[in-house]
Amino acid sequence: QVHLVESGGGLVQAGGSLRLSCAASGDTVCISTMGWYRQAPGKERDLVATIQIVRGRNTSYLDSVKGRFTISRDNARNTVYLQMNSLKPEDTAVYYCHVTGGRSNYVCSNDVDYWGQGTQVTVSS
Repeated sequence: QVHLVESGGGLVQAGGSLRLSCAASGDTVCISTMGWYRQAPGKERDLVATIQIVRGRNTSYLDSVKGRFTISRDNARNTVYLQMNSLKPEDTAVYYCHVTGGRSNYVCSNDVDYWGQGTQVTVSS
């Protein structure tokens, strides 16, 4: 099992910045990718950014956050960060940490994933 603890959400004015953190604990050896999703009220959950934990540091971003958000990781601390700059009201959502990779039948599998509890980000205009 992998346990995820998120922090860093809050209320900020448009144009401001926030940094989200997600610390993974437990059986983390099989984690291959960490990332962030977000879900606004009445909308589907969208993938915001991902970063590979093994085989390099490849990243991917939602088009609407490119150039404003940066995802990074600290493997020694099993922690992923999302630096959010130039925030806009449309970035308001609950942000969820997500990891891919866990143990299934005693072997590592990317069919296993975990979610954090979510952290609220509110951007006022």
